[in-house]
Amino acid sequence: MRTARGGLSLRLDARAALVGAALLLVALAAGVVLVGTGDYAIAPGDVLRTLLGHGNPGQDFIIRQLRLPRVLVALLVGAALGMAGAAFQTVARNPLGSPDVIGFGQGSAAGALFVIVVLHGSSLAVSAGAVTGGLLTGLAVYLLAWQRGVQGYRLVLVGIGGSAILAAVNSYLLVKANFVDVARAVIWISGSLDGRDWAQVWPLLGVCAVLMPLLLAQGRDLRITEMGDDAARALGVRVERVRFTAVLCAVLLTAAATAAAGPIAFVALTAPQLARRLTRSPGVGLLPSALMGAALLVLADLAAQRAFGAGQVPVGVATGVLGGGYLLWLLVQERRAGRI
Repeated sequence: MRTARGGLSLRLDARAALVGAALLLVALAAGVVLVGTGDYAIAPGDVLRTLLGHGNPGQDFIIRQLRLPRVLVALLVGAALGMAGAAFQTVARNPLGSPDVIGFGQGSAAGALFVIVVLHGSSLAVSAGAVTGGLLTGLAVYLLAWQRGVQGYRLVLVGIGGSAILAAVNSYLLVKANFVDVARAVIWISGSLDGRDWAQVWPLLGVCAVLMPLLLAQGRDLRITEMGDDAARALGVRVERVRFTAVLCAVLLTAAATAAAGPIAFVALTAPQLARRLTRSPGVGLLPSALMGAALLVLADLAAQRAFGAGQVPVGVATGVLGGGYLLWLLVQERRAGRI
């Protein structure tokens, strides 16, 4: 696409745009259905009327104060994890390069568990601990993987090792905790959207509003780095600066999502690859991955509520079951292709 005067040109992938629009519609439609799901069922039409300001007082309270924040957190967490996973997989040039595999989720969980078990902190302190733990883990993995630059497989291997260590630390914290703290910690590390309100929506929305455009601005250079560092440098890309910026934004998005809803498994792993297959893109797309992540998380929460009842199964358990099967399939495909 080019403007009439030729001053601005834009390359638009029609298939990717259509897939993105379809994923957005799916996520919003599932969100409307999810808002109406619960002990007091509300039809989708009534949900839309209430959101437009034409509902009765009872429905207005249930939707706006109790259920809408939960759905908005699900959409934002899914989008943040999907985009973060796409950034990590692009930097690592490996479909296994996601926060779930390379330890950033475990780092956020370790920070939150430390606040719960050792410091007995408030919910706000737990969120701060999750962000701090994710940042420290990201910095440690990046520095340990550095050797005249960061290579994809080295980043994945270091991250897997760090994830194993952090998992052991988390288990130790749970063993040493008292019963009340263990109950609180287990609920948090399961990854749940229950009880989410506007206090979780606004900080997460602010983080996404800042970091997502910044990460999207690195999209073109990230795609070029997939050609190899030498080729990217020859085309004028500052490889390490682009890579560090992408990793920093992805770590912050992962930490913010984990702080808001706990560690949600496998969304960051599966969303970029599913979006890539739908768009038939040669590389991982940031925006389609974000939209796919939002749709996946809302659909997983809707399926869990419809199958087991509201609040019975945390959404992290549902995504873990689905994502575990996908990971096994992905490993088989990678082995058949001779990449592992």
